[in-house]
Amino acid sequence: MDNFVGKIEQLTSRMGMEAYIYLGIAILGIFFLIHIYSSRQVKKKLRETIDTHIHVFQKTFELSNDALMVLSDNFHVIYANQSAVDLLVLEDDFLDKPLNPMPQIKRKREWEPLDICIEGKSEKEQKGVRKYPSSLLKNTKQKELPINLFIDTVPQAMQTYTIISMHDLTAVHQTAGMEYKHRLTSLPNQLQAQKDFPMLYSKVHVENKKIALMLLHFDNFTRLRSIVGYEQSDNIIIKFSRYLKNIVSELNISVYHTFDNHFLLTVSNMETLEQIEVLAREIQLKIASAYKLDDANLHLTVSIGISVYPDSGTTRQLLDHCYKALEKAQNGGDGHVELFIPAKNKNKFDELTLHNDMQAALDKGEFEVYYQPIVNAQTQEIVSAEALIRWIHPTLGFIPPDIFIGLMEKTGFIIKLGQYILEEVLKQLRRWQLFKFKQIGISVNVSMVEIATGEFVQHVKERLEYHKIDPALIKFEITEGLAMQNEGETEKYFYDLKKLGVSILLDDFGTGYTSFTYLKKFPADIVKIDKTLIDYIVENEDDRRIVKAMIDLGHNLGMKIVVEGVENKEMVKILNGFGCDYIQGYYFSKPLPVFEFQQLLREK
Repeated sequence: MDNFVGKIEQLTSRMGMEAYIYLGIAILGIFFLIHIYSSRQVKKKLRETIDTHIHVFQKTFELSNDALMVLSDNFHVIYANQSAVDLLVLEDDFLDKPLNPMPQIKRKREWEPLDICIEGKSEKEQKGVRKYPSSLLKNTKQKELPINLFIDTVPQAMQTYTIISMHDLTAVHQTAGMEYKHRLTSLPNQLQAQKDFPMLYSKVHVENKKIALMLLHFDNFTRLRSIVGYEQSDNIIIKFSRYLKNIVSELNISVYHTFDNHFLLTVSNMETLEQIEVLAREIQLKIASAYKLDDANLHLTVSIGISVYPDSGTTRQLLDHCYKALEKAQNGGDGHVELFIPAKNKNKFDELTLHNDMQAALDKGEFEVYYQPIVNAQTQEIVSAEALIRWIHPTLGFIPPDIFIGLMEKTGFIIKLGQYILEEVLKQLRRWQLFKFKQIGISVNVSMVEIATGEFVQHVKERLEYHKIDPALIKFEITEGLAMQNEGETEKYFYDLKKLGVSILLDDFGTGYTSFTYLKKFPADIVKIDKTLIDYIVENEDDRRIVKAMIDLGHNLGMKIVVEGVENKEMVKILNGFGCDYIQGYYFSKPLPVFEFQQLLREK
């Protein structure tokens, strides 16, 4: 460096002051050139960085399912991602060109161009992001699409830019619509039916015609499915749904696929009950026609329950009455049609009211156990009794057991009631022991609903041990028909009960599923012959032969025989002659409250 400075000094000493000036200018020029070069490099670098960021943002926006678009203040397209291109059906050369034609937006009731939405109707509306949910878009192809619309403006020095975001709701609406359609047939489901009912019912006020609900149920469909398979049974449902759709096109009827093999029809143009029943029969004939499966013909039947306004009650009750009618139709056999008419189903007890009052009735002691004596046929001495439940409602009064027992079985409340009855019987037997009453056996009715819990046997064992009651004093009665519906399971449970030392009594024998094989296998100690079989034994010889044969059969299988429903001395004489073991009926006593029964027990 010293050498370089020395050379400069030598040069300047020769050239004088002017050399200093020129040298300074040269150095400044060099620095200026260096600065120019550096500035260009920085700007180039900055421009490359900005371009990279813009490219990244564009890629990001392209991934969005929402339509994103930037417009200039004269509505030229500055940017639009692919979703916007697809939604608005933009041409290939849309950039830097105005939107033409302008998309239409329906925010409330009227259509208006997008540019009007952007400009807004007031300064207040233009502030911040403007949101227009649940709008409709009409694109350049005149296709109407549901959207959520968002608009914002970005003021700059030279002009104002508008940012638009549109969220396509088509898929959302389609998914929401499926909530109201049946998965298999795409028919409207029960949710849709409940939404449609108010409109249907409003027709009552403007049309002088009947409104009917028809509930259709394929008979034995579970068995059919096990035979032909899941796919073929679905095909049957689909084929039937197509037939119902054809009915819709011909008549003023709405069709709903409510459950697996249930269809609901709402009919609003019928003038008579006869027309409605004729339609039901036509549907049955259609489905009864052979359904071809390979080389086999499947003959199908449907049970139909019908409720009609105003014949079946108020519109509010129509659906409930329709289900009641279907239940009765199914109980009547395959292919049965039942029309709900209150005169045929008249009682003062509302099932919903009774169901709601059951728990309170149990808590408040409204249920009471009555006892009907069972006597030795030869000596007429009381040897046992049947425990029968009675419900004395505080406002409705006496409620017949055939009204509330079936309802309890359907709702499962029969389990609590059964536990209550058993507890009351065991406590009563314990009291009779303490007060030195004659020890007699008590028959307690049991429902298959109770047994099917799998806890019934253990519960009986625990309560017998707790009250210190001899198991031989307890007899469990089960209706023959219920026992035979699930023969294997019933047999197992009742053998477990017999291990406890209790007796098994087969009730209502001869009314339903009577089979010598079942009777031989079933672990019953006593058979109770139903009242309906002895009503005419005094005057009808055939009935006498049947009853005698059943008594002999029971004795040959080692069982005792009880005959219920005995109402006169002539019946008693005939049954004694047949060798009947025990008799129960009004001839000896009606069911009595415990205090009256105790008095009768002392007398006998």
